[in-house]
Amino acid sequence: MAITDRARDFWDRISPRERKLVIIAGIAAPLIVAIWLGLSIRDGLNSMEERNDKTRHALEIVEDLKLRGNHEPTEDAPTIPNEPLGLETYVSNAAKKTGLTFKGPIDSRPKVVRNGFVTTTISCALDDVTTDQLKAFLQDVESGSKVVAVTHLDIKRDFRDKKKLDASFEISTYSLEAKKGGEGSGSGSAEKKGS
Repeated sequence: MAITDRARDFWDRISPRERKLVIIAGIAAPLIVAIWLGLSIRDGLNSMEERNDKTRHALEIVEDLKLRGNHEPTEDAPTIPNEPLGLETYVSNAAKKTGLTFKGPIDSRPKVVRNGFVTTTISCALDDVTTDQLKAFLQDVESGSKVVAVTHLDIKRDFRDKKKLDASFEISTYSLEAKKGGEGSGSGSAEKKGS
């Protein structure tokens, strides 16, 4: 009740011109809020529609690739070797070719076997190299063999010389998992039974 009394007193005290302004403000404020909410909702729906269109397009591409069913390797597809590449020698040769020497030894990581493939990884580091030297080294590592890749790269600017970089790498190569001896003996015993 006190609020309505205050509102009535306020209304009685103001001039007719101020009353018109209060009425206009009372009508305009909800309209502005409604328009703003409508525009926000429209923008949200438009961005959601754009995301949905991109998702639909990606799903169409995946579906198209599934329908093609082309599982034959292309000429560019790498042939995974049975034995892993001598990664330390391979990386050392790439460094020599670009005139670089590693900071400290090359460390071998434990091999990872998954889904019939073996990942062999080494880690190494270079100090005080230029951008061009680093680029040449990385190109040589990744273009020399299709089964070798730089899987982790950490670069920091040398605080003594801003034109030089310190870089540490993890470089990996891939090979096929060796077949287990039990499979061969099983097929041999089957042949004996057949004969």
